[in-house]
Order: sequence, then C-alpha cells, then structure tokens
Amino acid sequence: MVVVYAAIGLVMAVLATRLSPDIEVPAAEARPDDGIARRLGLGQSRSVVLRLSALFSLDAFAGGFIPQSLMAYWFALHFGVSPATLGAIFFAANLLAAVSSRSAARIAARIGLIETMVFTHLPSNVLLILVPLMPTLPLAVLMLLLRFTLSQMDVPTRQSYVMAVVDPDERSAAAGITGVARTTGAAISPTFSSVLMASVGYAAVPFYLAGGLKIVYDLLMYREFRAVKPPEAQARG
Repeated sequence: MVVVYAAIGLVMAVLATRLSPDIEVPAAEARPDDGIARRLGLGQSRSVVLRLSALFSLDAFAGGFIPQSLMAYWFALHFGVSPATLGAIFFAANLLAAVSSRSAARIAARIGLIETMVFTHLPSNVLLILVPLMPTLPLAVLMLLLRFTLSQMDVPTRQSYVMAVVDPDERSAAAGITGVARTTGAAISPTFSSVLMASVGYAAVPFYLAGGLKIVYDLLMYREFRAVKPPEAQARG
C-alpha cells in the first residue's frame, strides 16, 4: 500500500507537468506593483488571508483530533469491528462525501459560499459528537455516514472562497499560506488525541474536542466573513 501511494504521487507529479499555461492568471488581470509592501507574495489581500489562515488552522487542528485512522481505531476498540468491516464502512463514508461534495456548487449558487460552508459544516460536527454517544454499532455507523454526507461540502466552497476574495495575482500565495496553516494545525492535535485514545475511559474525548472546536470555527467563520462577499456575489446584489 505504501508503494502504491508513492506511485500515485509520481503520477500526480507527471500530470502536473502536463497542465496548460491557461491555469495561470492572465497577464491582463495581474496588477502592476502599486507600492504596497509584500510579504510571502501577499499585498492588498494580506489581512484577509491571514485571518482565513488562522481560522483554517483551528479547523484543521480540530480535525486532527479524530482523523479517519483514529476513528477506525475507536470503532475497533469500542465495538470490536474487524479491519474488513472497517474498510467497507469508510469506503461508504468517503463515497458519500465525494458524491455530496458535487452538490456544494449548486447550494453555494443559491445561498452563498460562506453560508454553504457554515450551514453544512455545523450539523456535520454535531453528528461527529453523537458518534461515540450511540449505544450500538449500527447507530454509530449511521451517525458517521450522515456526518460524511455533509462534512466535505465546505472543502470546494472554502477553496473557491479563498480564490474569490483575493486579488488574482495573489491567488497562488493565498493557496500556499492557507494550505500551510491547515497542515500545521492538523499536525499538532494527533499528539494529544493518540494519548487519549490509549485510555479506554478517554477514547471518546477526541470526538468531543474535534466536534466542539469545529463548531467554534464555524461560528467564528460566519461572524468574521459573512459580510465579505466575492465579486460575483456582489454583482448579484
């Protein structure tokens, strides 16, 4: 599996070399140097990108408490689920997430990017908290599957929102900085959640920490950015 993972990474690298120059910002859209001091490729968009990065880091930190690997371990620990059954459960969960994310664009076109991010993410985090509270395996799996039908809708809308609210020539920098913020946040929390998982009495705590912190993220995201509309949303009034 490790070799296959590495091979897929090489395939992705080869595909990246085949991308058309059309993916770059057209020269007509790139702003000339306007005298604003730039840091890490950011100028006028620096403030909004740094605020988004802080919030994305919180979201990733929360998600790092219960990655799928630890979630699978919890199911095995709490219900004695076999690896084969775990594979089927998470295959179905990720398939639902992939299918549901396709509807994110249609929902965002109706209610907006921030609203789609928050209003789908909030209930998914409540469902995450409910997973360890279920008394039986079927109910816990049901909560998990319902959660995955909503949990990934914020991913395409989040990426679209970042690209929409920054200047065109700062999009690459914004993507890089917010990506590093998420990676850093996600790298820290497993240090704590793995210790909690090692104790049967505290094995469910990562679910509560992840869901609770993600709810805080959703509320902060809505408060800070509900008034910051992408240009196309402003054009629609």
